[in-house]
Amino acid sequence: MSRRLGLAAYRALSLRQPAPAAGFDALRPQGELVWAHAAGPERLDALCEFTVRLRAQRPGVHVLATVDRDRSGAPVPPGCDHVLSLASDHPAAARPFLDHWRPDVCIWAGGGLMPNLLTAASDRGLPMVLLDIGAEEVANRRHRWLPDLARATLDCFDTIMARDEAAAASIRRIGVAADKVSATARLRPGVSPPPCREAELAAASRDLGTRPIWLAAGVQIPEFEIVLAAHRAALRLVHRLLLVVSPADPEQADRLKGDISATGLRSGDWQSGDPVGEETQVIVSSDPADLGLWYRIAPLCLVGTTFAKGTGGRSPFEAAALGAAILHGPEPQGFQSAFASLAEAGAARKVGNADLLGRAVIDLVAPDRSARMALAGWRVATEGAELTDRLIDLVQDMLDLRESAGADP
Repeated sequence: MSRRLGLAAYRALSLRQPAPAAGFDALRPQGELVWAHAAGPERLDALCEFTVRLRAQRPGVHVLATVDRDRSGAPVPPGCDHVLSLASDHPAAARPFLDHWRPDVCIWAGGGLMPNLLTAASDRGLPMVLLDIGAEEVANRRHRWLPDLARATLDCFDTIMARDEAAAASIRRIGVAADKVSATARLRPGVSPPPCREAELAAASRDLGTRPIWLAAGVQIPEFEIVLAAHRAALRLVHRLLLVVSPADPEQADRLKGDISATGLRSGDWQSGDPVGEETQVIVSSDPADLGLWYRIAPLCLVGTTFAKGTGGRSPFEAAALGAAILHGPEPQGFQSAFASLAEAGAARKVGNADLLGRAVIDLVAPDRSARMALAGWRVATEGAELTDRLIDLVQDMLDLRESAGADP
């Protein structure tokens, strides 16, 4: 079956589906427009951080983000002018989309490839980049009886950055030109660790001395009991152990201090300037701005909102990028892929209850024992920076070439 025959068969099948509603609510902005498509919310976050950097380097460029799921009512993320849901690959939808938005470059992150839309864009000469596609996303199992469809779709891209060598090899095996395919790091949301003043870090390090310290960041009310029980258990073996707790909601600091008092633990309030003496067992740090300090001091960090559902969850990459080994509960909220990546690299450990958390703290709170996890976490948290730099350079070059060729925006 030829490339065009396979595509024709797919289009015939697509025509059996209901055509989507026509029309767009927003006008195309004047000037250069980058179309960035994300398969999944985490890729959208990463692409939006990329576009923030791109717009800082190329003022005046606009960004249309598209996603593979409904985002009704969700705010437009930073770095984007508009966000649309692409739910249909109906042939009748491709031309209106391309006619209305007239993108100058397409960046497609992940799988969920839409053959009708992508081949229509390629036929118009639109420069296109595919990145962060995994081996399992290369071919759609529903189209396995159209073996040339995957190649026809992948051939639309000028550059393909697969997420690993296995994915790159899979793409080459189906006949895509080898010189346009490379294996790169995964696309991840960028890491911008919270800042910390050097003088404050030096003073805190001096005051805390050599005490072993662990941090619980973004902790929900139902998690207070788990964290405090684990700390009490760990204190039986690590007598000078100090816990720093940063609640997910700063307004819950008084509730946290009450719970600490009820357990018999001795605490100090960092925001109130309470002195931290040898008798202090818990520091309550309710200002999220201080997390930059604690990430740098504590070699071990429990990421909260992972035992209980709720708002206020934090990316584990914040702590990992600053050299902390990561602990988390069984229900991470919103950052499942990040936790999975860290666990795969040996940089994170899942603990299911207070007893297991206490044992993990005893095992890992000494910096020399958590160092291997911390190094692995730092590598995972920062590996996407090179990909972002390369992508910015590539898109800039594509836009420059299109501008010099006099393409009509």
